[in-house]
Amino acid sequence: MNKRERVLAAVSGEAPDRVPSGFWLHFPKGYEAGEAAVQMHLHFFEKSGTDLCKVMNENSLPNNPALSVPDDWAKLAPIPHDAPFITRQVELVRRVCEEVKGQAVVLATIHGMVASAFHYLGGGELYDNDKLAVTRCLRENPTAFRHGMEIIADYLDFLCGACIEAGADGLYFASLGGETAMMTDDEFETFFKPYEVALLQKYDQLAPCFNVLHMCKDHLNLARYLGYPAKVINWGVHEGNISLNEGRTLLGAQRVLLGGLDDRAGVLVDGSSDQIELAVHKVLDEAGTKNILLGADCTLPTDIALERIAQAVRSAGTYRR
Repeated sequence: MNKRERVLAAVSGEAPDRVPSGFWLHFPKGYEAGEAAVQMHLHFFEKSGTDLCKVMNENSLPNNPALSVPDDWAKLAPIPHDAPFITRQVELVRRVCEEVKGQAVVLATIHGMVASAFHYLGGGELYDNDKLAVTRCLRENPTAFRHGMEIIADYLDFLCGACIEAGADGLYFASLGGETAMMTDDEFETFFKPYEVALLQKYDQLAPCFNVLHMCKDHLNLARYLGYPAKVINWGVHEGNISLNEGRTLLGAQRVLLGGLDDRAGVLVDGSSDQIELAVHKVLDEAGTKNILLGADCTLPTDIALERIAQAVRSAGTYRR
């Protein structure tokens, strides 16, 4: 089997020649777009041995200086579909798909509603420094904030469609907002879930292969994601969250799991080859070998040696139950 055949077999419930893998990381600065980014993706895909090819998205919604107070969300105009940050990302997806040429399933990374709201407010750094910035906006002026979410949803709808048209086999939809300390269940249900579910319902029909739902961060209430129609699901099992098997029970036995290994600590980061193999085998002992893709909680360290990832990929092939 080649990488594409292996992944599609696993996702369809068939028996691949080995459990396929999906690993990724944020590339160093300077590799966000253009031919340098294309070549970096291809280098990582080849040297890591990962079966899934995920196109990273560092061309996210830029900070909007007009958003200084919660009332400002009501004044937002639609985001132009030909904005440079959008065209850069779509072109990156198109070029990676051209180069991979059917060797693997290619997924386009989409930052969901909460992440995009944070990007619009102040960029990715804001999330790490002030996780309640978006929550304060929706609480102080719900009507204005809802208008802003309509604007973001329109942008995401266009981006999803453009990535599929550019050749992506599916979407890697990264959703924030499941953290219990960030907002209430009702707030997530009211301001974010309807838009994300609508997007995933639409592109569940339009994606040539399948979509992945990544439920990002720690201490999640995964029940918030009930009803999200993604075939493959991923979350951080080492970040105060439930196990792979518990998540499958909660979100549906028909789901395909992605993950199992820690992303920023543990043997994949600093263990020996033998320890990596043992860790991979432990994941498969616990979760089985059907309807699963080996992966990590989230992105791996930018400077990780790619041979470590390759060892994890190979270890799935040495597993025998």
